[in-house]
Amino acid sequence: MSEPTIDFPRIWKEAGKRFQVEQSSIHGPDHWSRVEAHGLTLVEQTPGADLIVVRLFAVLHDSQRMNDWGDPEHGPRAAEFAQKMQGLWYEVSGKQLDQLVEACRFHTDGTTTQDPTIGCCWDADRLDLPRVCIEPHPDFMSTDFGKKLAEKFL
Repeated sequence: MSEPTIDFPRIWKEAGKRFQVEQSSIHGPDHWSRVEAHGLTLVEQTPGADLIVVRLFAVLHDSQRMNDWGDPEHGPRAAEFAQKMQGLWYEVSGKQLDQLVEACRFHTDGTTTQDPTIGCCWDADRLDLPRVCIEPHPDFMSTDFGKKLAEKFL
C-alpha cells in the first residue's frame, strides 16, 4: 500500500468548524496544535511510531467535546468520529484506523501502552497538561522519550 496523501489543512478546518466548544477552549485548536507538535517530536524519537496516526489523533482526539470539563464520553465520541471520517477526510490502512480509534477512545484513561504509535499519541496529549496546571509525570508516559520529557517537570 502506498503512503496515503492526507489533506491535513482541510481536516483541521473541518474539525474546527464542527467543534462545539469555543475555539479558545483549553481543548480546542490551540491544544490540538501543541499536541501535534509534541507528537512530531515523539515520533522522531520512537521507532515504529506512525506519524500519520499521531497527526490525525492530534486534531481529532478532543474534537468531539461538548464542554471543557465534565465530558467523560468525548474519547469514545472522537473514536466513533474518526471511524466515520475514514474515506471522507482521509484513507488510512486498517491498522492505522485501529490505532487511531484506540488512541482517541482511551486517551483520558491514564493508562500506558506498548504500542509506539498510540504511546506517542497519548504522550503528546499529556505533555500539554501544564495548560490545565497539571505537570506530566513519567509514570504516565508510554514512550521512552515521553518519559524523558516528563522528567523535566519533576
